[in-house]
Amino acid sequence: MTTRRRSLGLAVVRGRSMEPTLLEGDRLLVLYAVPPRRGGLALVRLPDGPDGPRPLAVKRVHRREADGWWVEGDNLGAGVDSWTVGTLPDSGMVARVLLRLPRRGRLARGGRRE
Repeated sequence: MTTRRRSLGLAVVRGRSMEPTLLEGDRLLVLYAVPPRRGGLALVRLPDGPDGPRPLAVKRVHRREADGWWVEGDNLGAGVDSWTVGTLPDSGMVARVLLRLPRRGRLARGGRRE
């Protein structure tokens, strides 16, 4: 068994499945090769669909079951999650999301970025 090395990476949110928590284009700092945390966000590899491989996705980790991890999007009815594909194996849990990076854009009133 090979051990994967912990490393940091960036992920960009695509789609609406994590709204309102995450929006299209949000950038995330992720840590590879660490177990997910219940209630936290994870970068996951969903099983291939009828149209072929699915891209990596960000999902909320709900629980660990005997046959894998149960993950869901925050936006019910948008995207694919365990309600569609069932639990994910350990190998499907790619990285733990550490934080969302600030959005790029011009400054709005109060120093917030738009």
